[in-house]
Amino acid sequence: MIALVVGAVVGVLIGVLLPYDIPISFVKYTAIAILAALDAIFGGWRAQLEQKFVLYKFISSFFTNAALAALLAYLGDILGVDIYIGAVVAFSIR
Repeated sequence: MIALVVGAVVGVLIGVLLPYDIPISFVKYTAIAILAALDAIFGGWRAQLEQKFVLYKFISSFFTNAALAALLAYLGDILGVDIYIGAVVAFSIR
């Protein structure tokens, strides 16, 4: 539990002390990736509450979901289809 709190505090401090501006052309992809990562975090939290949590499964779903969500939003952009709106709705409902 302490490692969790320390990790969160360190992450917030790094974010505040080393600000980074995301280029406007990548904002949609970043937002979708963050939403997918949050979905994985809440899924891991639920699995922990149900005593079914597996660390390697959580880590792989965290990075895979974020990368695939950003990739799908990018491909949708190339094709001229706003796929990211569907992703926002799907992740928000879950």
